[in-house]
Amino acid sequence: MHTSPPPSDATTESGPPPVPLGALVPLTRPGWTEAGRHLLAGLELGVEEVNAAGGIGGRPLELLVRDTAADPGRAEAAVEELAGLGVAAVAGEYHSVVARAAAVRAEALGVPFLCSSAVLDALTEEPAAWVARLAPAQSHGWRSYAGFLLAAGHRRIAVARQASLYWEAGTRVLRDHLGQRGGTVTELDADALTPRELCDALAEDGATALLLLAGTPQPAVPLVRAVRADRRLDGVLIGAPAGQPEFPGWLAALGADGSGVPFLRYLPERPGPQAVRVGEALRTRLGEEPSFVACEGWDTVAVLAEALRTYGTGRADVVRAWEGGAVAGTRGEIRFSRVAGTGVRQWVWPPVQVADRDPAEPGRFRVLHQG
Repeated sequence: MHTSPPPSDATTESGPPPVPLGALVPLTRPGWTEAGRHLLAGLELGVEEVNAAGGIGGRPLELLVRDTAADPGRAEAAVEELAGLGVAAVAGEYHSVVARAAAVRAEALGVPFLCSSAVLDALTEEPAAWVARLAPAQSHGWRSYAGFLLAAGHRRIAVARQASLYWEAGTRVLRDHLGQRGGTVTELDADALTPRELCDALAEDGATALLLLAGTPQPAVPLVRAVRADRRLDGVLIGAPAGQPEFPGWLAALGADGSGVPFLRYLPERPGPQAVRVGEALRTRLGEEPSFVACEGWDTVAVLAEALRTYGTGRADVVRAWEGGAVAGTRGEIRFSRVAGTGVRQWVWPPVQVADRDPAEPGRFRVLHQG
């Protein structure tokens, strides 16, 4: 369990009672812990800034953090626990399948859940009254990525895919978008094939781009090393639409081999003053360049804090706020709408980029495409 401390000028003994918020974050394996750390940094920074500005009507926000470890069952149990603790809302989560389990449980319990970072289109099967999302639907972002591939001249694509609802959905988006424009997608089983066997299959297929629809560091890192070392595959673009190359662990594991791998991230072309300020604070907090996931965390708290200030601290008040006006986030004005196929209130849309690490300077990012 992780609980954010109260602000320095308020204590649970002498001050007003806090407004509790639940947070779901992957902090241990097999969760993507780098993403979880960035998401938590954004959430915690947002809470600290709200409290420094007087909290919610003089009441501090308190963040009750639960580690999901990429386990849907743990997420469901955490939502139930947090609901019992009286949180005004639950926020966070990075992994799509985990977020989906949390959303379904929150809807059943009547607890607001603001999903920060998961993108699976159908976050709930039926229209939800208690769930909203900041991250774009997977089909929106991955169509932009497919458009980038086509613009770069890639029409014969291979995907190294693990078994997962998220990876399957991404493959379907790519196949549909590319197929309508004369492209093809070949699936290679990243669970069954060794890196060498996958290289053999890729060379035989003749694809000009290989997309890693697989976890990191395993099996993505050894796959990149194998493709880079195989002279038959010189000139084959390696891509990672799910964003693996953005985090420092990718660079630490692969060095120069990890550069030139295009990935999706949800940042504007030019950051505004608030984004610059928050980015500097996150950089100090993390000790490294903050990812868009950290911005998603900060934006989550901004949305919830505005709802609590304006509409009240009841759970129904939070949901009512999502139908109201806009909130200024780090990446633009956040306003929720209903989008067919998602089941939830959705920010339409966060900015979408395709970026990579510069081969000439792998610690620097290049923006290749703005969606």
